[in-house]
Amino acid sequence: MADADAKAQDDHHTSRRLRLQTLVRLRWLAVGGQTVTVMIVAFWLKFAVPLLACCVLIACLAWINFFLTLRYPPTHRLEPPAAFALLGLDLLQLCALLLITGGLANPFSALVCVPVIISFASQPIRYSMALIVLAMICITGLAFSPFPLPWYDGIEINVHSVMQLGVWCSIASTMAFAAFYAYRVSMEATQLADALSATELVLQREKHLSQLDGLAAAAAHELGTPLATISVVAKEMERELSQDDRFREDVALLRSQSERCRDILRRLTTLSSEDEAHMRRLALSSMMEEIIAPHREFGIKLELIEKSPRVGEPVLNRNAGIMYGLGNLIENAVDYARKKVTVTVEYDPNTLTIVIEDDGNGYSADILTRIGEPYVTTRQRDDTAGGLGLGLFIAKTLLERSGAVLTFGNRDPETPGARIRVEWPRMLIDSNSTK
Repeated sequence: MADADAKAQDDHHTSRRLRLQTLVRLRWLAVGGQTVTVMIVAFWLKFAVPLLACCVLIACLAWINFFLTLRYPPTHRLEPPAAFALLGLDLLQLCALLLITGGLANPFSALVCVPVIISFASQPIRYSMALIVLAMICITGLAFSPFPLPWYDGIEINVHSVMQLGVWCSIASTMAFAAFYAYRVSMEATQLADALSATELVLQREKHLSQLDGLAAAAAHELGTPLATISVVAKEMERELSQDDRFREDVALLRSQSERCRDILRRLTTLSSEDEAHMRRLALSSMMEEIIAPHREFGIKLELIEKSPRVGEPVLNRNAGIMYGLGNLIENAVDYARKKVTVTVEYDPNTLTIVIEDDGNGYSADILTRIGEPYVTTRQRDDTAGGLGLGLFIAKTLLERSGAVLTFGNRDPETPGARIRVEWPRMLIDSNSTK
């Protein structure tokens, strides 16, 4: 299971491969920054800097950058091994520059963290871990640099070994913390983007299904003319062949079936625009029955409790997001219930509340703090590890888009099971109150 999770995380990061042009621009910034720093130290502060060696190292980075710009198009995206190689090269070039300018005593030694952070934000974890190990080796080597820190003539900066250790620990801890933070933020952003894409696909599918009645009426109008022609021809054939025993029954069957098709199309075409508009508005009780009905055939008792009278009940516009979201929550409750699921509906002049309860195991304490996040399984069955948690995320997102506030929790200690409370301001959802 751990291997599957690691592979899934690697796939998330691979789908966000680093664009070469982004890395090239960052490297040009590094080339400019290194050049300006060396020039200021050598010619303004007049410190004893190994100028030739520094210029050679900076020129190597600039040449590689120039080569990459000419060799690859701006839209080229790096495979993980290639990105690792380039970031590793950046790390080694920077460490070589620091090595000949004082090692860890150089105040710019903290920049060693930059390639590592970029890798953890954009690359698979195994390549990023290899890069941070390389960085740790490099900063350990910088602690033993034989070259002095460039300073004023006649003054030698000697950094005590304890201070060297403190600087090493500071850089190592900063690198590890920043890398972990960048990795978590990047992974969560990728998962959220994928989950939202899935949400949009589900919503489009539900909207498409809700529009099928209009498509059926349109198809009925289009098919009416050719079917009328078939019916007329069938009647003429029946009249001409009524005395022919070979074809009489077949022609009669053809005419009767064409009439049957015309009756079906006639019923479809009776859905006028006013009727269609009427079908797009549902009383609360009708909507709940429509949502609950598909889940009654799974051996779990499904009870609908209406605490408020039907007189004056809210009338809702048929919303694919609300229908799918509530249906998903009820389906989830049925999946985890032992014997019974209760759906309680209540409204007053200001709010509409739907509470979904089951008699299953409920939510564990650690899950309640993360519930509704993508790729988090909400509850564990006795016989399976559960799904990805994406369905609940989609349902929560769609309902929140309609203005609902969702509260997840467990029932009373003496009554096991989960409870989901969905609440809307009535003015947002009642089509009568918005007029």
